[in-house]
Amino acid sequence: MEKNVTEIVMHLVLQLGIILLFAKIFGEITEKYLKQPSVLGELVAGMVIGPFALGSHIHIPHIGALFPILKGEAATNIPVSVELWSIAQIASIILLFMAGLETDMNQFFRYGAPATFIAVGGVIFPFVFGAATTMFFRKVGFSDISSLFMGAIMTATSVGITARVLSDLKSLNTPEGVTILAGAVVDDVLGILVLAIVVSIAKSGEVSLSKVAVIGAKAVGFWLALTAFGILVADKISNFLNSFSSAGAKLALAMFFCFFASALAEWFGLAMIIGAYVMGLALSSTDIAHDLEQSLYGVYHIFVPIFFVVMGMLVNFEAMKGAIIFGVIISVLAIIGKVLGCGIPALIVGFNQLGATRIGIGMLPRGEVALIVAGVGLASGAIDMQIYGVSIMMTFITTLLAPIFLVPLFKIPKSGKRKE
Repeated sequence: MEKNVTEIVMHLVLQLGIILLFAKIFGEITEKYLKQPSVLGELVAGMVIGPFALGSHIHIPHIGALFPILKGEAATNIPVSVELWSIAQIASIILLFMAGLETDMNQFFRYGAPATFIAVGGVIFPFVFGAATTMFFRKVGFSDISSLFMGAIMTATSVGITARVLSDLKSLNTPEGVTILAGAVVDDVLGILVLAIVVSIAKSGEVSLSKVAVIGAKAVGFWLALTAFGILVADKISNFLNSFSSAGAKLALAMFFCFFASALAEWFGLAMIIGAYVMGLALSSTDIAHDLEQSLYGVYHIFVPIFFVVMGMLVNFEAMKGAIIFGVIISVLAIIGKVLGCGIPALIVGFNQLGATRIGIGMLPRGEVALIVAGVGLASGAIDMQIYGVSIMMTFITTLLAPIFLVPLFKIPKSGKRKE
């Protein structure tokens, strides 16, 4: 029986309440007793109460399962409701907007070119490792579309978790922190190109160079144009916001610019979080930046945990069973691919071994980006449930390990640069 609007909203409100309760309990346990960042506890909370664990077995009268397993919408194969997924995406936008506000713009541009070089390595290495390993286990050739899709899935970087850890450690404006964030932006653009190529092959059996060129030019052009435009009009936006004196007006209008930039980024083929980060970065050098940060903290601490709990809910343990060895090897190579792929270029552009390791681990988590790419492959028939399960395992392991490794690396009181 189809639910009415009131029942849908009631169900959503109950889910959000449960998510916040478990997010804070698990975050407290992780931070106080395990000495790990609370984001790790939030991810684990999602795994525990998600649809593939307790969530589908807890039934509420007149509502049904607390977190039922859903097939997903828009070819994403996301197993939660569209309403809950939408709120999680809004939370990720808030997270990256705050990360942009906390970033030193001069540092960002100083490390922009090295970050681009590092991002290229962080795409090439994982793609080759993913495609080659799939070829070996599936006994297929390099032109096999499942191999290419696994390579594309491996290239993904979800910077949300790293941004949260860096923010908690007050390390966003370190050379490594800025390089990771800038590299993740470039990585998103490169990932779109890789996915475009693979999808083109899946549909037509050949690569349409003109189509890939158009997609690439559109993505890169928009990113550069939005960044330049944001910086040019930042002071005017700041003056506009300062002209309002009513309570909460500055924050509300700042979020308008954030959401508008996010929507534009998605429209032009980039992730919404890229638009949010660029807008935050543009406003970071204005006199209103600190006020916006202070005003946003309350919203941040309510919404952002929702994003990470929902990320944990995407972990499907059942789908991992069919290919444990394949999945473990892919996961290990996913770690090596980012650490070497980003670490070696980092060494070349002036970071020492510690700094290069910090950058490689910072680019490690695949998060929702990898799952969405895998969902595209599954929906199109390019990959089967075994490859999808392996993708979930790889995403789970890299997302979980990143904060565990990253915190002690940044707590080492040494510079990550060869020369100061």
